[in-house]
Amino acid sequence: MIRRSRILLPTGEFLQGDVQIRDLEIIQVAPEIPVSDTDKVIDAENLTLLPGVIDPQVHFREPGLEHKEDLFTASCACAKGGVTSSNFTVF
Repeated sequence: MIRRSRILLPTGEFLQGDVQIRDLEIIQVAPEIPVSDTDKVIDAENLTLLPGVIDPQVHFREPGLEHKEDLFTASCACAKGGVTSSNFTVF
């Protein structure tokens, strides 16, 4: 359960509320969802929750500049920043 976050909805509007997740799937989004004793709760107050971001123009440094970053480190950086899909250009 993610509680009290600012949630970006598919409509482009924001909702202050909770997200219930079960088996890695979102099952409910609502202003307030009751918490059970078995729920793992993440307090996301003052944080924004949004779906995975698509970055349409990424410049990975392979081949030739792997000393700066390689596909693995660049992909990890994307994931850490919320980017779940990217269209990369090879330099």
